[in-house]
This record gives sequence, structure tokens and C-alpha cells, in this order.
Amino acid sequence: MLASLLAISWEPELRGILIVIIAVVTLCGSVYLILATNLGARLGFLVALAGLSSWMMLMGIIWMVYGIGLQGPLPSWIAVPGRTVLQDTGALFSASVLETRVQVPDGTSLQDQARIVGDQFIAEGWTTLPEQDPAFGQAASAAGVYLEETGAFAAGQFRPVAVYDIGGERWPKLGDGLDFLAFRHEPHYVVVEVAALEQTRPEPGRAPPPPVVDDSQPHQYVYMVRDLGAQRQPALFVTIGSGLVFLVLCWVLHRRERILTTNTSLVPAG
Repeated sequence: MLASLLAISWEPELRGILIVIIAVVTLCGSVYLILATNLGARLGFLVALAGLSSWMMLMGIIWMVYGIGLQGPLPSWIAVPGRTVLQDTGALFSASVLETRVQVPDGTSLQDQARIVGDQFIAEGWTTLPEQDPAFGQAASAAGVYLEETGAFAAGQFRPVAVYDIGGERWPKLGDGLDFLAFRHEPHYVVVEVAALEQTRPEPGRAPPPPVVDDSQPHQYVYMVRDLGAQRQPALFVTIGSGLVFLVLCWVLHRRERILTTNTSLVPAG
């Protein structure tokens, strides 16, 4: 007995299962008990299950509208297979990121090369995101994960200096900017430009020096595409499933009521 109590206290999975079972038995069971004592066991069960399914349907609708509750995969930036980390300007054209090859004159410094590449992005319709934009931080964070996974940089050895964005348009739209029914999307791409940082050795007893961009190393680029995820998909399934169960139960209750009315009318008065 003591071992069982300790297991319940220390095992989160077992404790969560028991909490759900106790909650269902206490809440749903108490409602069913009251209905069963007034309507009978079978009719009380149908009414209780109809109420539960209607409540689940309403909750599913609220979850879908506000994107809360039971959620699926959230939107995120994912790698473009085979073209994620691009380590030179020529790779931007080879990976079909830029439509034309970047023309870099001989003897151009690495910083000027990065500036020329940025101008080429803007000339081809890409948008530069400001650093205070939340999308800048999200894209830079995702790019850092891919840079560390591929071994291009280690943590703390690079800094995102620019984020270029293109695509992501939605349609159809109603009026000016009302895109609630915009179920169609264009592919949404982003390129994060990162620069290497100079490696400094901290001195004991002193604050670490601020990171400084290493101008002797070329800038690298991380090419990603937006995955819209399926945040509201589980809520949609809950709504449809609960709605079907609710409609079937309503039909069963209506059919039972008609049969009862018919049988009652056949009983002779007196």
C-alpha cells in the first residue's frame, strides 16, 4: 500500500491518469446519477451523453476560433532540403535563392560583398525585416539551430545581421485586409544572413568583452521555408466528431419521444 502511494506521488504519468479518471467519474458520473434517478438509467445516459457531446462541440468551436486548447503543430521555419546553409555568394544562385548570379568585382572586401548581396536581394523583390520585428527574432532563432546542427558554427560564434523575406501572400480576401477566409497561401521563404564573431579570451575578474564581428570571414546564409503547421486541426476533429455524436443522440431522443407519444395515444382512456 505504501509503495502504491509513493508511486502515485512520484510518477507524473500515473498521477495524471488517476486525476483524469477521478475527474470523469466525479463530474460526469454525478450528472448521470442525478439524471438516472429522475429519467431512468437509459434515458438519463442518452441525455447526459448528448449534453457532454454538445459541450465538447462548443469547446471545439472556441478552440478553433482562438487557436487555444488542444493544438496541433505550430507554425515554424523549416529547412529547405539540401539548400539550408549557404556559405558563399555563388551558392545563393546555385540553390535558386537568387534569380541571377551576384556579380562581385575582384578585390572586393568581404563586407562589401555582403552589401552587394543585400542589394541584390532587394532588387529581386525581397523585403528586409527590421531587428525590432518579432519575425526577425523567430527566423534568427530557427537559423541558429540549423547552423549549430550542421556544424557551420557553434553557439555564441555568430550573429544574425539581416533577414530577407519574400512570399506568404494569402487569398481570397474579403474587402481590404479581411483574410479570415484566405485558405490559399503562397510559399513563404526567408534568408537569414549571419556573420562570424571574433573569438576573444575572457580575463579573470573582468566582464567578458562585447562580441565583435570578424571581418576576415565571409557571411553565411540560412535558407528556410515557412511551415504553417496544423494548430487548429485537432480542434476541428473534436468539433466535427462531437457534433456528429450530438446530432445522432438528438435524433435518437426525438425518435424515442415520437414512439412514446404514439404508444401513449394508443392506450384507451380510463
